[in-house]
Amino acid sequence: MLCARRQALAGALLVVAYTGLIASADGITKLLAGQYAAAQLYALSGAMVAVFCLLADRLPGQRGGFRTACPRAMALRSVATLIAAVCFFYAFRLLPFAEVFVFIGLMPLLAGAMSGLVLKEPVRPAAWIALAAGFAGVLFLLPHNDGGAHADWGHIIAFGAVVSGTFSMTMARFIGRYESNALAQVLYPNLTLCAAMLLVLPFVWLPMPLADVAWAAAYAFLLFGARWLLVVALRLLASYAVTPLMNLQFIWMAVIGAVFFGEFPPASTYLGGAIVIASGLYLVWDQFAPAMPRLRSAGRLRTDP
Repeated sequence: MLCARRQALAGALLVVAYTGLIASADGITKLLAGQYAAAQLYALSGAMVAVFCLLADRLPGQRGGFRTACPRAMALRSVATLIAAVCFFYAFRLLPFAEVFVFIGLMPLLAGAMSGLVLKEPVRPAAWIALAAGFAGVLFLLPHNDGGAHADWGHIIAFGAVVSGTFSMTMARFIGRYESNALAQVLYPNLTLCAAMLLVLPFVWLPMPLADVAWAAAYAFLLFGARWLLVVALRLLASYAVTPLMNLQFIWMAVIGAVFFGEFPPASTYLGGAIVIASGLYLVWDQFAPAMPRLRSAGRLRTDP
């Protein structure tokens, strides 16, 4: 029981750290999306993340190499990551920054469905209620739609992003059952992203000032750290418990929006954030709740004369 508690807590803390890193990376995406094509940003950042992986593998105690025991699952994860990255890029271009994240609120529900279908991890009825409550909390965070001309396409692309992104995370948890090398799960999707974008890059390349190159490098570093933490977290928690905690990005986005974009959220944002956090904490607790009756029964058997 104690081990399960510690595992759940460690996984939750890793996801919280992940949300801070990925929200910062998304802020840079929003900053650069209006100036450059997706191919240019992702060719650079994908190559940089791959280099970070190679350097990290040389650290003492790491040196695990990049051999994978699940090549087919890794290929599926890599393709899903490629699709998700491109879709999120254009979703941020076509939709208001905060509006994209209402679709991220769908990810716990999608993860619950995929956990049952792909991972054979059934979601308890109470957990489904918490998932629905978490999505309801996300709705409080959705700004009023201003009826932009690209809203329809933007919503379709955003939905494609969360479906492919959730599937990528599901594959990460599947692979984590058979191997513990988190760096491999970061390296191959980013190599796939870089290779695919290099094919398009000659047609869309624009000269980048040094400041924008620095932003791209910062994005790559944040993305590397975020994806590494997420892979480790998915070994500790089921994907449907990880994704509600990922909605903590809204809190980070409120801070980033206020500090860097001058966007101050209404009171409903804080109410929605509280609901999201509560549902996420319940789903973390739900990871070890099924073991409690068994442990209590075992304790009674030990104490009975």
